[in-house]
Amino acid sequence: MPAPRVIAFDADDTLWHNEIIFAKTHERYRALLAHYHDAATVNRTLFATEMRNLELYGYGVKGFTLSAIETAIELTQGKISAEEIRTLIELGRSMLAHPVDLLEGVIDTLAALTPAHQLLVITKGDLRDQQRKLAKSGLAGHFAAIEIVTEKDTASYAAILDRHEIAPRDFLMIGNSVKSDILPVLDLGGAAVHVPYPILWDHEHVEKLPEAPGRFFQLKTIRELPALLSTLA
Repeated sequence: MPAPRVIAFDADDTLWHNEIIFAKTHERYRALLAHYHDAATVNRTLFATEMRNLELYGYGVKGFTLSAIETAIELTQGKISAEEIRTLIELGRSMLAHPVDLLEGVIDTLAALTPAHQLLVITKGDLRDQQRKLAKSGLAGHFAAIEIVTEKDTASYAAILDRHEIAPRDFLMIGNSVKSDILPVLDLGGAAVHVPYPILWDHEHVEKLPEAPGRFFQLKTIRELPALLSTLA
């Protein structure tokens, strides 16, 4: 693969921490419902509700909060109190107001890449929440464009590349989810770098890694990205 002209980054769990916030909220959610059901039942039912609602609510904290309330009503057979529902709403509000905590090495890596590459952000989720996080991150100045989409699939990436007049062979995507950040880009003929995050939402799991020699790479941390690009150059 030639050295990429355009490098795009996923946002959540690639540029800043996100899933750890959901994990801590899940702990509090299970504790709230502990006197109704065991943790496994709560997890299983909540995930099923989220998947059922995904097409309507999309990704992000707001959809999660609505699904959490719906699940709580279901698991308690309508016995959950107004005060407990208020607690769930406050959990969602606190997630939306959470500080943006950048991953280690992000600032230095972006600073190293900006002079020689056109950088993009391609992320999915709630538009307002993602815009807020990007503004609070202090990273916006590094990026030529910000793309916030409802789904990260082949069609979405194709539309973005077409809109910015980017040939797939000139494009490299960086992200923590093989399902959302890697596979669609490889399908289009681009290249992708997987940088795993310690926690991955069940919806993003895939059975195996792709086989695309010369176009698919794995790194332990984002700090290793400039060295990888130097080998491509």
